[in-house]
Amino acid sequence: MQLGMVGLGRMGGNMTLRCLASEHQMVVYDQHPGTVDSYVVQGATGATSIADLIHQLSPPKAVWIMLPAGHVTETAVMAISQQLQAGDIIIDGGNSMFKDDVRRAKTLRAAGIHYVDVGTSGGVWGVERGYCLMIGGSVEAVTHLDPIFKTLAPGVGDIPPTPGREAMSGTAEAGYLHCGPPGAGHFVKMIHNGIEYGLMQAYAEGFDILRQANSNALPEAQRFDFNLADIAEVWRRGSVVGSWLLDLTAMALAEDADLSAYTGFVEDSGEGRWTIQTAIEEAVPADVLSAALYTRFRSRQEHTYAEKLLSAMRYKFGGHVEQPTED
Repeated sequence: MQLGMVGLGRMGGNMTLRCLASEHQMVVYDQHPGTVDSYVVQGATGATSIADLIHQLSPPKAVWIMLPAGHVTETAVMAISQQLQAGDIIIDGGNSMFKDDVRRAKTLRAAGIHYVDVGTSGGVWGVERGYCLMIGGSVEAVTHLDPIFKTLAPGVGDIPPTPGREAMSGTAEAGYLHCGPPGAGHFVKMIHNGIEYGLMQAYAEGFDILRQANSNALPEAQRFDFNLADIAEVWRRGSVVGSWLLDLTAMALAEDADLSAYTGFVEDSGEGRWTIQTAIEEAVPADVLSAALYTRFRSRQEHTYAEKLLSAMRYKFGGHVEQPTED
């Protein structure tokens, strides 16, 4: 089928390539003309503006936006919607806040335009592995877009069926799922990313403990000099903690066990924060996910005021003097 793609970054560009490989007709636009040209030579139809992209689409027109969440996406949705007709579809495949989806869908519904939100997981590997898609929107719009979702998703592949699902139907086993009305897709993706923070933090802390097992502060007989790359590799094979995140960890450690190319400054996309905010609104405890998010904040500072105050209190009650640390 035909699809317009606005935004040809790492995700939007690779998704375009995956669709082209399945012979979908892709009309593409990016603010950098050279980027557009690079996809034209691979079979896409280029557009010089959003208006030009929409003009080249046939009704019902479907426009997929793959832009950073927030103001950029908000502006694009509103600009595109003003040039569409009733029955057309806007898809936001970025990391938008689900409450924004609910609001946008309500606004566009008055004009008869469908709004579909797609939580997209797969990163830079998605062009080869496929993307896990969590979809929110009307049944009519999601059904119309099914050929695109089926192409972008990994498919059943060689993953064995889950015992007990024999009588269940649907698309989940193919790697994409219509989760509910507008907002539902990004809600599920938000929680997905919150869980991801916790899993990543667990791996990070575990490997840090392994790395410090040869510390001079330990009794000599209890010191171990572990090969972290080998441990990551053996855990990949038959261990209950195996996962794709562990696969990527093993890859990074095999390349450089000291991780000398990294500073330890860890950003967050925003969805981890929204997960915690939603947990508060629902009065649901989220201890691990909260701690993982705060650790990311901590990674961006040398020393926090709180840590200075802790040190001051230790000095006042016990005379504990700060020990100089090596750079």
